[in-house]
Amino acid sequence: MKVLFVSPGWPKGRLWGELGFKFPSLSLAALAAVTPPEWSVTLWDENIEPGFPVSDADLVAITAMTPQAPRAYQIAARFRAQGKTVVMGGFHASNLPEEAQLHVDAVVVGEGEIIWPRLLGDFVRGELERLYRSADLIEMTAIPSARREIFSGKKYLFTNTLQTTRGCPFDCEFCSVTAFYGRRYRKRPVDDVLAELEILRQKNSFIFFVDDNLVADRNYALQLFSGMAGMGLKWLSHAPIDFADDREFIRSAGEAGCIALFVGFESLNQESLAAMGKVTNTARLYKDNANVFRDSGIGILGSFVLGTDNDTPEIFPQLLRFCEDARLEAAIFPILTPYPGTVVRRRLEAEGRILSNSWEDYDMEHVTFQPKGMTPAQLQEGYDWLNSSFYSFGSMYRRLWKMHRSLQVFLPMNIGFRSAIKRKKVNA
Repeated sequence: MKVLFVSPGWPKGRLWGELGFKFPSLSLAALAAVTPPEWSVTLWDENIEPGFPVSDADLVAITAMTPQAPRAYQIAARFRAQGKTVVMGGFHASNLPEEAQLHVDAVVVGEGEIIWPRLLGDFVRGELERLYRSADLIEMTAIPSARREIFSGKKYLFTNTLQTTRGCPFDCEFCSVTAFYGRRYRKRPVDDVLAELEILRQKNSFIFFVDDNLVADRNYALQLFSGMAGMGLKWLSHAPIDFADDREFIRSAGEAGCIALFVGFESLNQESLAAMGKVTNTARLYKDNANVFRDSGIGILGSFVLGTDNDTPEIFPQLLRFCEDARLEAAIFPILTPYPGTVVRRRLEAEGRILSNSWEDYDMEHVTFQPKGMTPAQLQEGYDWLNSSFYSFGSMYRRLWKMHRSLQVFLPMNIGFRSAIKRKKVNA
């Protein structure tokens, strides 16, 4: 039997569709790892392999985030027209399974590793169910190493991605991660992670931990960092800004090879931070925090949510000044997006402020709700101006002119974002 895993493409004219550097879907490699050996497994990633594939697969499995859902449904319809059985999972299908069932033969809700072998067995017996939902979360000791050979021969920037933890102890209202994984913070055994790293570093010294909060458990993270010290790795992950408060902890990350972290600043307004549930952030300390990261050898990819209820048009130049004064190596500026399953969606629905359910626009680049402090047009224009200004050559120089070991990541990242923004304007 044969299964084809599918990762739908991002539309052209959208930032994520125009970025030149592509990363593989770790979730599909995780499913491939628990696929029984009698199944042949292949991957089609439309982001790097345009053109619909000719496939003799018996089963097609699609994963999609919300902005990819319309394309996923198109792909499913085309495969089903060929007589293929199509199943779908991922964030969007998990939050809106009834919608997804209109387009596919079966839907997997939540983490798929436990339920996937059972689904395959049901398919072989001709007993495929319409909905699969695990009764419990997978034990982290049961997660095997990802089956990365499905990425072979594909033009990814690199494939050394792995996950050590799932879930987040916090509950930010805009976050779809908590809606999917829950607030229970689960950890893989450190020895399992280190064994996987030993294999990965034979191919490339760069590692990206996809964890949403790698440092939520200090003792666990310190054990991991201690084991990684001396491996010669250069790695990236996610951490909260208050990581800077523990100098010993953040220094140990730098000594273990951390050169860059994605950090959710989210807002410069403390009232906005409180409203969104970002309890770890103190806006008045941001610049000092950023200096601690840099002194530890760690550059920052900052994230700032645009369109919170306290935001007015003045926020856009304020953010640009802050990012340049704090010398943030890179940043993204997502427009607040009311994803299905999130607290913010339930709030905005109750307030009658959802303007659009066109899922392709839920890409953090388009306004899909009614802001309080500005018009939708002002929010859209401010987002476009801020991105272009931040990734101008002048801003790049002001932020990056001092040598730092993280430049090996952030200089090409800045150039990549700048090029994608230019292509986006052409292809929009």
